[in-house]
Amino acid sequence: MTRTLVVVGHGMVGHRLVDRLRTMDGEGAWRIVVLAEERHPAYDRVALSSYLDGKSKDDLALGGQDFFDGSRADLRLGCPAVSVDRAARTVRTAEGDEIAYDALVLATGSRPFVPPVPGHDLTGCFVYRTFDDLDAIRAAARAGRPGVVIGGGLLGLEAANALRLLGMRAHIVETAPHLMPAQLDAGAAHVLHEQVTGLGLRLHCGTATASVDARADGTVRGVTLSDGTRLETGLVVFAAGVRPRDDLAAPMGLERGERGGFAVDGHCRTRDEHIWAIGECASVQGRCHGLVAPGYRMADNVADQLTGRRTEPFDGADTFTALKLFGVNVAAFGATRPGEDQALDVVFAEGGTHYAKVFLRPDTGVLLGGMLAGGTGCARTLASFVGRQPPADLEQLLLS
Repeated sequence: MTRTLVVVGHGMVGHRLVDRLRTMDGEGAWRIVVLAEERHPAYDRVALSSYLDGKSKDDLALGGQDFFDGSRADLRLGCPAVSVDRAARTVRTAEGDEIAYDALVLATGSRPFVPPVPGHDLTGCFVYRTFDDLDAIRAAARAGRPGVVIGGGLLGLEAANALRLLGMRAHIVETAPHLMPAQLDAGAAHVLHEQVTGLGLRLHCGTATASVDARADGTVRGVTLSDGTRLETGLVVFAAGVRPRDDLAAPMGLERGERGGFAVDGHCRTRDEHIWAIGECASVQGRCHGLVAPGYRMADNVADQLTGRRTEPFDGADTFTALKLFGVNVAAFGATRPGEDQALDVVFAEGGTHYAKVFLRPDTGVLLGGMLAGGTGCARTLASFVGRQPPADLEQLLLS
């Protein structure tokens, strides 16, 4: 008998689950219904900035027109789930339909975090998450004018690059002392700062946004920083991180992680044996993962479970991060902030254009992680040695 899987959300991770399950389910044991909040099928959100650099929505789409055929897989666009009846095992959609399920996977992703500073909701303020967001930014952008990005992490750098592609003069405001504080130390960030400022970006690190200031007509006039700096602008992009989309947790009676997200075990299962959560909305044993690679591993794990295969618990070890914007190469892999008593840190190159640092266990020499900035090393190759003894030519790999 065919069973029904309902997937709530159709981002990159939700699409990965559907793709994997369809490949593995050769006998057609599962019928899949996907409830997508957006009006567009899943697309490569990692490459979202390329949408402002000539790529079309079709170029970034993850599935072809025939991926959803209506029999084995049914995609409903602009049709989010609004409630779930766990006892009856049904999902109610925004259109009022009720869909019965045998298994339910929550892949609702995350929402942009907008700091509650005065003026954050003025006309001229945007977030950086979807095609619709970028269409709105494109319409508001004015070449040659300044634009301000709040947040200097990966997402903030993506947003600053987008403004640059639109011909604007981008400012980045970051509360930490340097860019990409979650991945880089001061040495690696110095290389990044040197390169991006050389391309015209203006950095304001170690300061916060005090307010977004308004004109008389209610549009953005500028931004005031906590150090007293005032930036003139008519366009502000908030890219200060994300928060899990776990709105359904409370009405469903499901537990949330301490920092949000649907609480799941190492197999991405909630305390309801029929319900899983994957991707950014999942708090796996208390931790949410904001990168796509761990999300893909969660999706693969759940697909294996749904097809009766044995699985190992998800450990969240894949933290590889790479930035390739502005012609700048930056990468971090494995542990980038192990405790002082847990690792020996070795810097192989340090200067204005190159930086390479690794962390090794002092007792065994096992590679725990590291970071690269500038024209150094093959990050993917180095990442493959995390948890193992690095090769004898480690220095050459780092500096090549």
